Amino acid sequence: MNELTAEFIGTALLLLIGVGVNANSSLHKTYGQGAGWVLISFGWGFAVFVGVMVAAPYSGAHINPAVTLGLALAGKFAWVKVLGFIAAQVAGAFTGAVFAWVLYLSHYNETRDANTILGTFSTSPAIPNTLRNLYSEVLGTFVLVFAVLYMSGASLVADNLQNVKIGLGSIGALPVALLVVAIGMSLGGTTGYAINPARDFGPRIAHSILPINHKGSSNWSYAWIPILGPIIGGAIAALLYGIL
Repeated sequence: MNELTAEFIGTALLLLIGVGVNANSSLHKTYGQGAGWVLISFGWGFAVFVGVMVAAPYSGAHINPAVTLGLALAGKFAWVKVLGFIAAQVAGAFTGAVFAWVLYLSHYNETRDANTILGTFSTSPAIPNTLRNLYSEVLGTFVLVFAVLYMSGASLVADNLQNVKIGLGSIGALPVALLVVAIGMSLGGTTGYAINPARDFGPRIAHSILPINHKGSSNWSYAWIPILGPIIGGAIAALLYGIL
């Protein structure tokens, strides 16, 4: 699997499970309806775990434009690859959201509230306030990217053998998943914590073009916040990492 395919598949899995968690907890007549914020936070954390686990051996599992840009700014990723990675991530996010919609189609048809439907695809503020909502996305993404820059997998090195290392394998994705859970449960209650431009933008495109009953507006007037906020947060994290 090449790097761009890995980023596409990893981000598609992230959004398939993430939008699926939102749909299961929100849409009418699902078994998970009303399960609440704790389920959503852990669900998104495990969605990240699956995406990272699959993509990590091939692309490093950015699955997030803010992470890609942050790594490039920190000198840990080649700038020439940035646009390709971001395109693959957005396409994967769109695809994952579409597959989740197909799965829950009957429940979308049973749901009448337009805000509930949109909320399964993309984020929105609990209390609209442009500066505070932007700050929420900046801060949440700063924590994500800053912590990711300091993460390294554990290994065992034998002095008497050459280049022998025992890594964590797929379990190496677990710290990132737990980090996303922590951000969601602490900092995510104001905007729904996109902390990933592709996570919001790809599904919002899907919402805008899919034939969903009772769907209403895709709220594009808000869409710039979960795009710009994570980019700013990731950039600040990379700059601070470089200084430190």
